[in-house]
Amino acid sequence: MTLEEKIRKDLYQAIKQQDKVRISTLRLLLSEIKNAEIAQGKPIDDSKGMDILGKEARQRRESIDAFKKGNRSDLVAQEESELAIILEYLPKQMSREEIITAARQAIDIVGAKGEKDKGRVMSQLMPQLKGKAGGKEVGEIVSELLAQG
Repeated sequence: MTLEEKIRKDLYQAIKQQDKVRISTLRLLLSEIKNAEIAQGKPIDDSKGMDILGKEARQRRESIDAFKKGNRSDLVAQEESELAIILEYLPKQMSREEIITAARQAIDIVGAKGEKDKGRVMSQLMPQLKGKAGGKEVGEIVSELLAQG
């Protein structure tokens, strides 16, 4: 079952249960997937679908931060519930310790000596962590490890 089929099946269940937040979130995800298919001119694979869901999750996190700064607890709660639904379809995110372990291995493989080698380390590391860890967090960890030497 593809990602799109799973979302459609879950949307059908949400409609049966009259779960308004879940219905609107799943419809949004399906429309984003459809827009990507139209832009690409062909059906997208699950990998691209995961990228789309990751982008949506990132947008929700940014919105939550902005709404917290603006003391909008009602909107924070709405965004958090949408984020929880989106995260159900994404692979489990790696912990900081798991990222550090993977980053150390990549540094050893590349033979990185300092901050100037960060690009080589990231190009070795990111394909392994795609969908499991955010690039910003991975970049910060790699910088810390390279600074430590």
